[in-house]
Amino acid sequence: MRKTILKLTSRARMALLVGAIAVVGLTTAFSDRGEGNIIAKATPVRLVVDDSVPNRDGHFTTSFSPVVKKVAPSVVKVEVSGTVKMDEAPELPMNDPFFRRFFGDQFDGRQSRRGQPAPRQRGLGSGVIVTKDGYILTNNHVVDGADEVKVVLTDRREYTAKVVGKDPKTDIAVLKIDAKDLPFLPLANSDNIEIGDIALAVGNPFGIGQTVTMGIISATSRGNVGVGVDYEDFIQTDASINPGNSGGALVDAEGRLIGINTAILSRTGGNQGIGFAVPVNLARNVMESLIKEGRVVRGYIGVGIQDLTPALAEQFRVKEATGALVSEVKADAPAAKAGLETGDVIVEWNAKPVRDSRQLKLQVSQTLPGEKATVKVLREGRNKTFSITPKELPGSEVAMNSGSGSNSDSETLKGVSVGDIDTLAKSQLKLPDNVKGALVTAVDPNSAAYEAGLREGDVIQEINRKPVKNAGEAIAISEKLKGGTTLLRVWSNGGSHFVAVKEGPGKGKLG
Repeated sequence: MRKTILKLTSRARMALLVGAIAVVGLTTAFSDRGEGNIIAKATPVRLVVDDSVPNRDGHFTTSFSPVVKKVAPSVVKVEVSGTVKMDEAPELPMNDPFFRRFFGDQFDGRQSRRGQPAPRQRGLGSGVIVTKDGYILTNNHVVDGADEVKVVLTDRREYTAKVVGKDPKTDIAVLKIDAKDLPFLPLANSDNIEIGDIALAVGNPFGIGQTVTMGIISATSRGNVGVGVDYEDFIQTDASINPGNSGGALVDAEGRLIGINTAILSRTGGNQGIGFAVPVNLARNVMESLIKEGRVVRGYIGVGIQDLTPALAEQFRVKEATGALVSEVKADAPAAKAGLETGDVIVEWNAKPVRDSRQLKLQVSQTLPGEKATVKVLREGRNKTFSITPKELPGSEVAMNSGSGSNSDSETLKGVSVGDIDTLAKSQLKLPDNVKGALVTAVDPNSAAYEAGLREGDVIQEINRKPVKNAGEAIAISEKLKGGTTLLRVWSNGGSHFVAVKEGPGKGKLG
């Protein structure tokens, strides 16, 4: 059965109702015009952080009431509103009963003419007060595009909130209300949480009022869950999270904030025991940067990276398929200046293990530009250590994350046709001048190369680590291939990555 990820994006909200991306917060679609309430730099925020390890003595309490009483006043309802022209709005299933369940009968299917303003639309989400002077953490998708943001406390006080900043890459936003001596939540060190720890989710599901649910930490450092953010390091919990919980608090058994509830995975639109929260360490990093700099400052080293498969691990003499394989090093980038090379496997960043390319991307992004980092790599099976100084991430990503495909037991390069790169191909594929190699003109869908991820339009740059300048060289090398695994370095989609093609007996020749 098809999975559906439920994420609280303002635009994706409507897609929830037709079975695509759905929202945990009951927000409605807004345009991106409402940026007037974003404020610029402010003085550094003073957060209360309690990084002690949670109590794990094995004793279970009969009530979490004392914790809830402490936490509840700090979790607020976030009300957003805005207008959108009909030519900017998605097609809405106006007569869908599921749509009416969420938004009522105010949408009767009689849309105004396209290009004319639609009635003001409203949405709901949650937020968490983290300082006594009114800084609030929530999700980007809760407030994205809103013209007006209001915050309602549990004692029914209402405030108009200013958007300090938003970060779509982590789905975190920071709000500020003009108030003093507010109830706030201390922040835990989310690195200290463990699978099996008690977790409480607090928010405003379905707009019915503040609700508390309990569960455990089901997993940590979840990634590739399909919620549309660039930096994924989610806490997974089975504490019930539903539409409207977006931006709410995930707290530990001592009432400390460990995450910001963000998304659920569901086939029905409601909670099914798989919810995701942005860990508070990541949210804190984003928040402090937004307040201090007016933007999120991220580190950048200029490499293309990919995950290791067992086949790639064997090729690069890595005992376990962990680490991030360097598939490209950009000229004059910090990685190149530090001495990193294509084919290196990064296994540690600042003395912390690197499990995969996603984790390295996150670790690099959280390293301040100009701050030296120690990098441990495996090169030809040997450990090497480098000192690298990241610079600030430009408009592109910190690293290109490329998949490497799967393996097959058929012949290696059989079914692959190549040609030289001519002017037309270079223009159509937007190939940089420094990309040389053999252009893949066809790949048999039943071939091992196709199974491994090779596609028409790719450029083979290396075969078994031997540079390839043109189709003739590629064919000549392929004719000498024997049984085993062939390692290709391939350029596609704006960057280079490795593909390991596992062959059976016999030779695989390029055509």
